[in-house]
Amino acid sequence: MMASIIPLLMILLTQIRIRSFWDANNAIWGLIYSLVIAGVCQVLLKWLIGGLRPNFLSVCDPIVPIKFSMKAKVEPMPIMYDRNVCTGNKRQINHSLESFPSGHSTIAFSGFVYLAIYLNAKLKIWSNYHPAMWKMALFWAPILSATLISASLTIDGSHNWYDCLAGGIIGTVMAFSAYRMVFASIWDYEYNHIPLDREISLRGKTLELTATQKAGWGGGRHSSENFQRIAMLVKMLREI
Repeated sequence: MMASIIPLLMILLTQIRIRSFWDANNAIWGLIYSLVIAGVCQVLLKWLIGGLRPNFLSVCDPIVPIKFSMKAKVEPMPIMYDRNVCTGNKRQINHSLESFPSGHSTIAFSGFVYLAIYLNAKLKIWSNYHPAMWKMALFWAPILSATLISASLTIDGSHNWYDCLAGGIIGTVMAFSAYRMVFASIWDYEYNHIPLDREISLRGKTLELTATQKAGWGGGRHSSENFQRIAMLVKMLREI
């Protein structure tokens, strides 16, 4: 729940400065893409692979037949049991058989990593100027939150560490994929804040849709036309 509500609120808060319907529209749709596709992937993997959770034995609470347990004291027996030896709650047993990957880790990383990428683009944290330290802290806060959520699942025996790692990887990949679907770039600071249109190509898009006005970004002191001229001049100098 937090992985969807907190990114949504942060996207809406940035609109106080950006004030662009299409920016908010693309950002929210990208968040939905990331959460939904990541969720579908982890559900399919749980059905197809699953695996035992660390707390499986306590949930199963098995009763081994006496004749097998007595004989096992004398000699090792290669015996396999099915779930009929479990006396625990049937629903909890089914849940304990679906360990890989961690669903909470997947959703946490798909939502919070997406938010971190969005904040980097809008605040120009890694761009062409020296930003304030609080911006870097704000970038890493969602990733730290996702890591804490994921790590906490190994403490209570809900998941193995590799379940959480796999969920984190799936969520991160989906976050990057979803953001690139709705914005022009991920790491290119000149374009990663520009929302993409379904019908129109990137050309002609404004370069003002940022939440910061430092170093010429934003629509305060420099228009997009001047920004494009500067970008064109830099490109020409590189070609010389």
